[in-house]
Amino acid sequence: MMNLASSSSILPLLLGLLALKATIICAFDYGEAVNKSLLFFEAQRSGKLPLNQRVKWRGHSGLSDGYEQGVNLVGGYYDAGDHVKFGLPMAFTVTMLSWSAVDFKGELVSLNQMEHILEAIKWGTDYFIKAHDKPYVLWGQVGDGVSDHYCWERAEDMTTSRTAYKLDPEHPGSDLAGETAAALAAASLAFKPFDSAYSDLLLVHAKQIFSFADRFRGFYDVSIGNAKQFYTSTGYYDELLWAATWLYRATNDEYYLKYVTDNCVTLGGTGWAVKEFSWDNKYAGIQILLSKVLLDGAGGAYTSTLQQYQAKADYFTCACMQKNDGYNVPMTPGGLLYVREWNNMQYPSSAAFLVAVYSDYLSKAKGVVKCPNAQLQPQDLLNFAKSQADYILGKNPKSISYLVGYGPNYPVHVHHRGSSIASISVLQSGVGCVEGFETWYKRVEPNPNVICGGLVGGPDINDEFTDDRSNYEQTEPTLSGTAPLVGLFSKLHSLPADSAGSYVQETPKPATPVNNPQGLIPVEFLHSITNTWAVGKDTYYRHQVILKNISQKPITELKLYFENLTGSIWGLSPTQEKNIYQFPEWIKVMEPGSEITFVYIQGGAQAKISVQNYH
Repeated sequence: MMNLASSSSILPLLLGLLALKATIICAFDYGEAVNKSLLFFEAQRSGKLPLNQRVKWRGHSGLSDGYEQGVNLVGGYYDAGDHVKFGLPMAFTVTMLSWSAVDFKGELVSLNQMEHILEAIKWGTDYFIKAHDKPYVLWGQVGDGVSDHYCWERAEDMTTSRTAYKLDPEHPGSDLAGETAAALAAASLAFKPFDSAYSDLLLVHAKQIFSFADRFRGFYDVSIGNAKQFYTSTGYYDELLWAATWLYRATNDEYYLKYVTDNCVTLGGTGWAVKEFSWDNKYAGIQILLSKVLLDGAGGAYTSTLQQYQAKADYFTCACMQKNDGYNVPMTPGGLLYVREWNNMQYPSSAAFLVAVYSDYLSKAKGVVKCPNAQLQPQDLLNFAKSQADYILGKNPKSISYLVGYGPNYPVHVHHRGSSIASISVLQSGVGCVEGFETWYKRVEPNPNVICGGLVGGPDINDEFTDDRSNYEQTEPTLSGTAPLVGLFSKLHSLPADSAGSYVQETPKPATPVNNPQGLIPVEFLHSITNTWAVGKDTYYRHQVILKNISQKPITELKLYFENLTGSIWGLSPTQEKNIYQFPEWIKVMEPGSEITFVYIQGGAQAKISVQNYH
């Protein structure tokens, strides 16, 4: 054993290793990301599939939904990796898709995706029309979440309960009804240029359902207790304002604008300053939509109240962009907004969409956002939205795309029943509950069907991610998480190439070997910065280090000492000694000329490395 701890072999990771720099422009194909995202909704379809179905591994399913209750509830969407049709996240999904179709119509048309997004919206709205079979009745769920989660089977093989649950005056649900009214109103706007009759029909249902939601108030998960442990509602005031806001935009009827201003205090519209936007909390969306009314110069007598709404819209924006005097949305070291442990990726997805939309509204009005720590231009907002989109697509510490099917590296053990079991067109015999768990859920191989476009739950607060089918918090895709991405990616695709998706990756030319006149150090280090991003005022770098055996002999038991390492490291294993790292378990020896690669994340100055010992 040769010990070199006392030698002066400290190697700054950037010391003379970059003789020259070559710049490679790596661009994300946002158009492809739009296409993948829309495919996800086809994979989530329930009911009789159309002839133009593009996701071929799916088949017809849920063809008797609602029949036990005497109502036709065939259609709609399965929520996530399960087969329950939860009304609240499904309605939010349709609202977000419709908002994308309205605000980014030109972008979607240029991508030849307008037909597909309208089909995705209509698959939901046709179901909502069926579910609203009486003025004051709304069927809010099909399927039993408890029994469904005890089964691992394809939708085409379902043996679990398909009980349907409804809202009515004795069993109200203002949150679910309000969101459904918002979805139908937004969808009516999306269809207006293409199918005015259908648009009018959607608006009729939207108005009736809003009236029901407002007149008979209550929590939907009290009336539909089965939903409570899966999609608990924290309130319904926001959904009432949300529905009225969308109805105002769809109808230009002052009644609805008066509603959101008269009720701005009692329903919390100008009181709540929030740091999330989701299927459960719509306040930020309301505040930004009403800011548009103000920015368009249409506030009239309601201007002072709309200014209060905009102040809260600015709060949300500043919090997302880390400019809110410390009252910010938490972020991972890699720059991803982090709100909750379970399926966190839905929050940066919806926040990025919302900030991109607000950027458009501000840009057209030549407005800015005045934060406690900065004044933000519309382009700043768009840059932030892009940073979240790019993280999702692979510009992150793991270099993994969290949009399934996009790019060369994405999760392959997705927590999704249909994706994880062989297609019914391949395996035509039924797969039962237990067989599904034993044969398919527990298998170590990748899923046989790629659930293209599904946004999985994503990494933890330290940017760590485990691609494991049982890790449902990180690997399960959802409707509500994926829906905002369609509009976000469409917007980013429309931008000039130098501002939409390109980032600089610095790659070194062959480096000059470290001075080693006596041959005491048998390895050389080749360093490159493969990624960089800003979190507030701090800049973080993804350092990739190639370690090469330049000696004529095999090397074992190599140990490296790191100085000033403040971030995480991948590709080496820690030892019991502080700051000392060694080969990972699967590498026993480095043959002459061989290389290993490790990566670490660092903010500020780079770490320094030295060879501690080797054999």
